[in-house]
Amino acid sequence: MEKEEVRDLILNIFNNRYTCKGYDADKKVSDEDFTVIMEAARLSPSSMGLEPWKFVLLNNREIRDKIKPFAWGAEVSLEGASHFVLILARKPVDLQPASDYVEYIMNDIQHFTDELRAARKNKLQSFQEDDLKITGNDRAFFDWACKQTYIPLANMLTAAAMLGVDSTPMEGFNTEKVEAVLVQEGILDPVHFGLSCMIAFGYKNRDHRPKTRRTATEILETIE
Repeated sequence: MEKEEVRDLILNIFNNRYTCKGYDADKKVSDEDFTVIMEAARLSPSSMGLEPWKFVLLNNREIRDKIKPFAWGAEVSLEGASHFVLILARKPVDLQPASDYVEYIMNDIQHFTDELRAARKNKLQSFQEDDLKITGNDRAFFDWACKQTYIPLANMLTAAAMLGVDSTPMEGFNTEKVEAVLVQEGILDPVHFGLSCMIAFGYKNRDHRPKTRRTATEILETIE
């Protein structure tokens, strides 16, 4: 495929991707398509490669119904979406330089040498303390992790659109009450994870109004 064709393809996908407002409950996303969507999430970048996320595919209808009263932004998706995914973000206890999780990532996943691992941990500590200034602030620490989960969220939306799958990203929910249900059901370990956002996949049951966005000249400023 020529580069011009790739450009046209990219723009066509983004011009025609909409947040789905209603799903056809009789249409299901194939296992093959969903696997690719989740691979787009798994392969997403993160700050220092720490992957501060976990994805939960919530197929259980009973649990979906339990969280629905506390998730106003997900009511329609919980009813008809083929696949409903919870995106969890790691808590500060796992993202401190000396944590077991950071050690696991740097040693078992990134395969750093002892010397490089020590240097990376020092860099992480300096980054958190001096640049981000989140050390000692659990809320800010968790928000940092949540912001990173929006990278795989966006990649999942794009991958789904490329496959002709409709999707809905959501943060319209009462975090405390939804998390309480997830803890009760044994889905969420509140020591290590919190709920960042949700995303649904399926096939629309209605048309959408035309896409509206500000112009390119409004959103981009060039400094020469």
